[in-house]
Amino acid sequence: MHIVVLAGGIGGARFLLGVREVARARGAEVTAVVNVGDDVTLHGLRICPDLDSVMYTLGGGADPERGWGRTGETWVVKEELARYGAEPTWFGLGDKDIATHLVRTRMLDAGYPLSAVTEALCTRWEPGVRMIPATDERCETHVVVDIEGKTQAIHFQEWWIRYRGELPAQRFVFVGAESAKPAPGVLDAIASADAVLVAPSNPVVSVAPILAVPGIRDALRAGPARVSGFSPIIGNSPVRGMADKCLDAMGVAVSAAGVGGLYGARSAEGILDRWLVDTTDAGTAVPGVEVRSRPLWMTDPATTAAMVEEALDNG
Repeated sequence: MHIVVLAGGIGGARFLLGVREVARARGAEVTAVVNVGDDVTLHGLRICPDLDSVMYTLGGGADPERGWGRTGETWVVKEELARYGAEPTWFGLGDKDIATHLVRTRMLDAGYPLSAVTEALCTRWEPGVRMIPATDERCETHVVVDIEGKTQAIHFQEWWIRYRGELPAQRFVFVGAESAKPAPGVLDAIASADAVLVAPSNPVVSVAPILAVPGIRDALRAGPARVSGFSPIIGNSPVRGMADKCLDAMGVAVSAAGVGGLYGARSAEGILDRWLVDTTDAGTAVPGVEVRSRPLWMTDPATTAAMVEEALDNG
């Protein structure tokens, strides 16, 4: 059995822990197609937050308290950069994390594509799933906002970390998406999948950048596998993060029904066949999509694995 997962962010990383548990029990293989919309170059280093969150989490190196970055992290370089007044001071790089970015940047500068670099980094972390970036090319999420009366687009990282998402977003732009191509292996993975799962990641800034890469949405619609998604909204609140602010900017209701409708039914130009919502949202309806309810709080890998089993159920 081959399971393909579209994932991004911390929620996607934690979801993959449960997917991996199910895959091991079933003797299945997993391919994670990971968002690169958060990727950014700072201090001369190429930083891939979602790829690293998945890699560290599955490799046992993620900080469980913060939910991001490395366990046992130190911040000497960040402090020294601040003393030099080196901008941006609002983005902090941990010392251990910098080592990953140094290796990645050096390999990219040597001409290796991001997918090959990711594969090389994973030889150390052994995540237990195949990780592929959605694209090897630039496809960054930028946010259109007003700053001091001037409309401008800023990188998603600046909007979220520097401004803490407090600047009202007018729209989200995936810079480079139109000319990007799926990374090697992405389309083949979807075509050979027995099941495709859309993680309960932020639908606007974690999943949408993946779907914005030409060819991926069409592959999901044309592929033989059922596409099952998991709501990142429980009640009227996101499980974590800023999905509510992102959905508000798009005029989409902050609800399980709103996100399900945003993805849409595969029978009606969307991607979903099945939509899983929390028991809190039982009764949710999405036209053309089978909706199932079960507990979606990912309190531990076993609970998450039960969510995955529900999506894989052929009944």
